[in-house]
Amino acid sequence: MRVYKFGGASVKDANGVKNLAQVLQTTGYNNTLVVISAMGKTTNRMELVIKNYFENKAELQSAIHEVVKCHNDIMVNLFKNENHQVFSDIKALFDELNTFFKSNKSPDYNYVYDQTIGFGELISTTIISHYLNDIGLKNNWVDVREFIKTDNYYRHSNVNWERTQANILSNLDVNVLNITQGFLGSDSNNFTTTLGREGSDYTAAIFAYCLNANSVTIWKDVPGVLNADPRYFENAQLLHQISYREAIELAFYGASVIHPKTLQPLQRKEIPLYVKSFLNPEGSGTCVSKGEALVPEIPCFIVKKNQTLISLSSLDFSYIMEENISEIFSLLHLYKMKVDVIQNSAISFSVCIDNLYDNLEKLLQHLKAKFNVTCHENVSLYTIRHYNDAAIKELEKDKEVLLKQLTQGTVQIVTK
Repeated sequence: MRVYKFGGASVKDANGVKNLAQVLQTTGYNNTLVVISAMGKTTNRMELVIKNYFENKAELQSAIHEVVKCHNDIMVNLFKNENHQVFSDIKALFDELNTFFKSNKSPDYNYVYDQTIGFGELISTTIISHYLNDIGLKNNWVDVREFIKTDNYYRHSNVNWERTQANILSNLDVNVLNITQGFLGSDSNNFTTTLGREGSDYTAAIFAYCLNANSVTIWKDVPGVLNADPRYFENAQLLHQISYREAIELAFYGASVIHPKTLQPLQRKEIPLYVKSFLNPEGSGTCVSKGEALVPEIPCFIVKKNQTLISLSSLDFSYIMEENISEIFSLLHLYKMKVDVIQNSAISFSVCIDNLYDNLEKLLQHLKAKFNVTCHENVSLYTIRHYNDAAIKELEKDKEVLLKQLTQGTVQIVTK
């Protein structure tokens, strides 16, 4: 049993869908489960739909129409028969979306987000499943929400592993090609939940774990795991093989090629993870597997943009003690801030955070009641694994360094 995952970039248009089919024909597709993301920038477009629902209802239908148009353009290029079943199936999904907006009474943004954002995945997999069937790759379309069960922590739900494994082992036919959605699950009331942005990799790992799969392959628009994101760094190099531990470290610090939660279930059962290019399916790519010695011999660079650096000191210049730090972390938890770096001295405490839930102002108001607060927004957090002096010097060139922290094997630098 194999699990494949295709991201949005791989199915951004009709040619991408055709290429996905070509990858399956090249590598084989028996006993394979394929996890697929929303097409192209659909998730961004759906986030605009949700924003308009709350803030500008006059533009809601226009935003939905933009999503409809993008998918219609793809379908017209894939299906020559305008009476094909796919068109009515996709229309039914958009009708369901509109019905939700008309009937919803909840003011909870996170709940509404999860009930609507996943239509991108439902639509993409419906289109692709129909196309594969048409060209002879017979498959079973699977609603992932019937298999992956979670709590109701909307937008970052936690998997109920016992129920999920029971569902998958009891109800999934592993002898056929299965097509399903990434990113989604459902809670005990069958409301849709999501596993966090870019959570489709995690979906693939969940199925692999529950099915004791032979491998997971993530198909990307890069040749494998690189030592740096080529969008931000020149001369990125392919890492042919790395350990689970090293990949988890890279993911934790923000390497975009692998979702942070993906590797833990795979490591527990020693299921190898391959990262390959959908443009070159026969290329070697990167293998992530067991082995303490599988450590990159070159520095690995990671950058996280649009972070926030908060520096605190006591109002009376007293020490920042354990009780102060405990209170600070309680507030960070309360306002759902993702902590990326912390640094403290006797009278100061600095933290670099990701303001995922747009609660920064509330947090700052709370902190200012007890501390002197300095806040730098829109900073960049750079991490170098296996750093050397030359790598640090090159990274810091022409940048204002706000915070720098070195530990064995890793340096983190916050710049403005």
